[in-house]
Amino acid sequence: MTNDSMITVRQTARPAGFPTPDLFSFTEEPLPAPRPGTALVENLQLSVDPYHREAMDTDELWTLGAPMEGRALGRVLDSRDPSLRPGDLVLHRKGWRTHALVAPDEARRVPDLGPGVPLAAHLSLLGGTGLSAYVGLTRIARLQPGEDLFVSAAAGGVGTAAGRLARLLGAGRLVGSAGSARKVAYLTEEVGFDAAFDYHDGPVAELLAKAAPDGLDAALEGVGGEHLEAAIGALREYGRIAWVGAVGQYHALSTPPPAPRNLFDLVGKSIRLEGFLVRNHTDALEELYDLAVPRLRDGSLPLDVTVTEGFGHVVDAFLGMLRGENLGKALVAV
Repeated sequence: MTNDSMITVRQTARPAGFPTPDLFSFTEEPLPAPRPGTALVENLQLSVDPYHREAMDTDELWTLGAPMEGRALGRVLDSRDPSLRPGDLVLHRKGWRTHALVAPDEARRVPDLGPGVPLAAHLSLLGGTGLSAYVGLTRIARLQPGEDLFVSAAAGGVGTAAGRLARLLGAGRLVGSAGSARKVAYLTEEVGFDAAFDYHDGPVAELLAKAAPDGLDAALEGVGGEHLEAAIGALREYGRIAWVGAVGQYHALSTPPPAPRNLFDLVGKSIRLEGFLVRNHTDALEELYDLAVPRLRDGSLPLDVTVTEGFGHVVDAFLGMLRGENLGKALVAV
């Protein structure tokens, strides 16, 4: 790539099951000049997320042959809009490319939060990932100090953020599921979970019951299927489930897994199950900043991120994240 060109990633075909590298192409093209009301941004970091796998199946987010969508952090190089100045750091959703043209309503300037807050925080704990965890815990599950919490897929970006934030919110017993012994150890030794289990080791309901023998008050659930069934079974009366995703069925070749067999327990135990989209709760971002930023500055709140170096490896980072190779949020340093 030359200084006057940019590279974009495009999806060339729909996947059948787990995605493969041949479904993506890298396209080099001339660097665009900003039009009136737009700015040219050089991307610094990109986010690869589980929802991208679901987006690959439809035209809703990713149209075949078009540059692919995704969260990105970049610096304004040139601008023809007064609200976006050269040198500004901005967040936008025109990721999976080295550069992007953005309008003011497509970008959000990153505030200067001072020393101790790394750039990666804006795409992890302080970005959509951390906000998903914060909203799920506070607005949907309404976690109270001393309450016991289950987090599925707890070693991923949302899961680790939920673990860190739940501790700051005063959670009681914190239990998580993960996909390997390495991840289980990370949760209990680094993130602060009281107990964690590898869901490959047996029926999830049995593993969760062993990890939380006295039951749970709330769950942040992002897997679906067997995990959701286990959460329903482990919750006490008046428990709450914040449902943030269903990564366990994103690769289904035909029909999704059967619904939890114990759904009627929601009635018997007066459990509330609520799904949510973080884009409907952006007003909670300042609350998240108030909770997390002082602790990032003083070093008491670590970031859980796995960073892949080089734009050419963005597809590798995405597929590795889907295979569960990352600890915490998966990012790409362009």
